[in-house]
Amino acid sequence: MIKKLKTRFIILAMVSLTILLAAIVAGMNIINYRKVVSDADARLDVISENSERLLNRPEGMDENGKGHFGTEGGGPAQGEDGLGNGEEFFGPGGKGGPSMSRDEAEESRFFFVLTDEDGNVTETNIDRIAAVDSSEAEEYAEKALASGNDRGFVDEYRYSVTKSGTDTKIMFLDCGRVLESFRDFLRASIMMSLAGLLVVFAAICYFAGRIVRPVAESYEKQKRFITDAGHEIKTPLAIIKANLDLLDMQVDDIEGAHGKSAETDELRDGLAEIGGQTDRLTDLTNDLVYLSRMEEAESSLIMTDVPLSEIAGDSVSSFESLAKEQGRSISPDIEEGITVKGSTKELEKLMSIILENAIKYSEAGQPIEVNVKKEGKNALIEVRNITADELTNENLAHVFERFYRADASRNSETGGHGIGLSMAQAIVGAHGGRISARTTDGHDFVVTAALPLA
Repeated sequence: MIKKLKTRFIILAMVSLTILLAAIVAGMNIINYRKVVSDADARLDVISENSERLLNRPEGMDENGKGHFGTEGGGPAQGEDGLGNGEEFFGPGGKGGPSMSRDEAEESRFFFVLTDEDGNVTETNIDRIAAVDSSEAEEYAEKALASGNDRGFVDEYRYSVTKSGTDTKIMFLDCGRVLESFRDFLRASIMMSLAGLLVVFAAICYFAGRIVRPVAESYEKQKRFITDAGHEIKTPLAIIKANLDLLDMQVDDIEGAHGKSAETDELRDGLAEIGGQTDRLTDLTNDLVYLSRMEEAESSLIMTDVPLSEIAGDSVSSFESLAKEQGRSISPDIEEGITVKGSTKELEKLMSIILENAIKYSEAGQPIEVNVKKEGKNALIEVRNITADELTNENLAHVFERFYRADASRNSETGGHGIGLSMAQAIVGAHGGRISARTTDGHDFVVTAALPLA
């Protein structure tokens, strides 16, 4: 149980941290990507608006684009130094919209394709890019138009589609370096997150034992108390039982010497009541010790291939007479040849607990259905009985708790201690399975145990 608690704590902590880091990394990269897209669109707007000025190289600018840009009239644009260094280019809307400095304009690599209303290419300009030739530029334009979007990416190029009269202009901006920086950041953030997860995982594994240690110590003390108390209680119970037998023999001697009387009958009834309660307390002590042992039995149980079908069939046969005495009947449907990995003794006790519980709490005259079958990699044991009292979700949420009863007023009628299903859960858990309870109409009580097949 403590190992499971430690494992669950580690899993919960790591899942929570993974979700948190994934959200942070995704958020940062989404924001980063949107920034890349918005910057690229702003550049495209400026370049598209000023493409003629950017492509018209005046006298004084060399073939590599060095020098200064001219004005629309072809003359030099005078800046603060008289060479155009202060020139700025604006997108649609003038100075209120996006802008680009001369240096930024020189660094931009772009090309555009013009098409007429029939989609035929009328002009292709690749003067400001060396990585694309005319045919490739036209292919990119076809892909952009085929997408049906006004903006988007084709490979490493951000494009915008604008229409002027019957002409369509597809402007492309090379975003290779920006996108590569974005990918580098994405890879770095993922790698750093994974490295952080590994470090935190190691730290959680190291400290998990210390975190659950108080719970483990409390649980061990509780288990030790139950075991020690059980052994301590067994001795006085055995003495009480022995004295009861001795008193019973003395009553026999009195009746043999003086005959039966009202006093001896009353004395015998009292002794029988004490004996019954002693047996009840002995059974409860044994059950508590067994439950404590089974909850930590995963590593101590000797597991072999067990014929579950035979165990279930024998258990049903042994309980049929008890069911008949109490006005119930058992209807078995057991698939042959089912084998599981487990302990024969514990699985026999599991069947006994479930069947005894079904007989105790079933309504008289109603059949108890027992189904054993294969389902996937598991063997399913399903026992269904009809209860006189209505079941609720609140009842079902507590049926596997110790000493819980859906109807406390029936304790004296049914006997038992309310820990039967708790023991069943411990047995199933020790075999690596799972057990559950459900109702379909509020009156049928279905207990299902799934055990791994051998």
